Amino acid sequence: MSKDFDVVVIGAGPGGYVAAIRAAQLGLKAAIVEREHLGGICLNWGCIPTKAMLRSSEVFHLMHRAKEFGLKAEKVDYDLDAVVKRSRGVAKQLNSGVGHLLKKNKVTVLMGEATIPDKGRVSVRTDKGTDELTTKNVILATGARARELPGLEADGERVWTYKHALLPPHMPKKLLVIGSGAIGIEFASFYNTLGSETVVVEVMDRILPVEDAEISDFAKKAFEKQGMTLMSKAMVKQLDRMKTKVTAHIELGGKLERHDFDTVISAVGIVGNVEGLGLEGLGVKVDRTHVVTDEYCCTGIDGLFAIGDVAGAPWLAHKASHEGVMVAELIAGRHVHPVKPESIAGCTYCHPQVASVGLTEAKAKEAGLKVKVGKFPFIGNGKAIALGESEGMMKVIFDETTGELLGAHMIGAEVTELIQGYVVGRQLETTEEDLMHAVFPHPTLSEMMHEAVLDAYGRAIHF
Repeated sequence: MSKDFDVVVIGAGPGGYVAAIRAAQLGLKAAIVEREHLGGICLNWGCIPTKAMLRSSEVFHLMHRAKEFGLKAEKVDYDLDAVVKRSRGVAKQLNSGVGHLLKKNKVTVLMGEATIPDKGRVSVRTDKGTDELTTKNVILATGARARELPGLEADGERVWTYKHALLPPHMPKKLLVIGSGAIGIEFASFYNTLGSETVVVEVMDRILPVEDAEISDFAKKAFEKQGMTLMSKAMVKQLDRMKTKVTAHIELGGKLERHDFDTVISAVGIVGNVEGLGLEGLGVKVDRTHVVTDEYCCTGIDGLFAIGDVAGAPWLAHKASHEGVMVAELIAGRHVHPVKPESIAGCTYCHPQVASVGLTEAKAKEAGLKVKVGKFPFIGNGKAIALGESEGMMKVIFDETTGELLGAHMIGAEVTELIQGYVVGRQLETTEEDLMHAVFPHPTLSEMMHEAVLDAYGRAIHF
């Protein structure tokens, strides 16, 4: 095997494998190095298997509502082992698919640990020895892992990370989730739906703190209605671990409370995988475990790029993939457009779903912009009522002067699919007039997107 490449990608997650495939499509000789699983965390231990599990809990929830739809379902129950088995099967199927795509595009795959001893060289330690590669370009796509706070470290028995939560050794009876970002809320939603008594602790002043405040408030009410206990402005200071339980010391309102749980999930953020790569010797700048790059993912070292989670927020698979394509095209000499974080949608697959893109109302006002805000509730939409999903809302924010769509925020059924309409609108620099004149099909949930725009200008019809 020739060991000289145009591009060597380190990490085969949604950023890395996409970068390698696009580089190969452009005629570049590409190799990819992966130490664990093709598809990375997202496909094997993140985005995909969690959505498979959440789908199971969603069906379970609907089965309990059968009577509302004129149906009968008696003695509804679940098999946790079977739920997990299905989730792992979905991940395995897609893992195999990534391998097929890399082979189809003639990307050289090396399974092992990579280091960069010098510029233009990558050393790969495999189970058969060490391969020395030479290359004009290296793309770092090493991803990230769960952050573990001192004293709150996972043990896999009573205190879990997302990996343990995907392969649960037992079904939690009383569950503490530390952190109310997307990962924490998704697992809280899954286990709560299956019957766990669920408490969520969030250090910020509201759950889902990156979302628009009105969406966070709506979510809080929905989750509490489902039986969750939500503690904001709270902090877990200590965990006392015993064989069958964990006592959490929670600081809330200036007082220290003690609560017993049989399971704890820590979802307090991530740290970039920057260790052991040899970045210090190359002079690569790392800030709080993330590689510092410019808008084109350049590290400042000629021929060395960083994409995805290791390069910082937003920590989203689709951002990583888009960066991978951009960098591959940049290396191939194509004209590229930098990825704009503010135009990347965020999705949380709890029940109800949450999705957003662009500025929140508060951020727009902080930026000194005069805004027009439109809202529309799911209860005003015929399709939502027919689906039995009438809880939710749409919110859009426009620049009053230019009509630019600054942001869109949603909570409710299938909003993770609907948000892309506004993403495309922002990419095309759509104004309120364009969206008003667009004809939305009936009956669909997407009609609410139209009505929210109309509401911003006092023209909503159905509410």
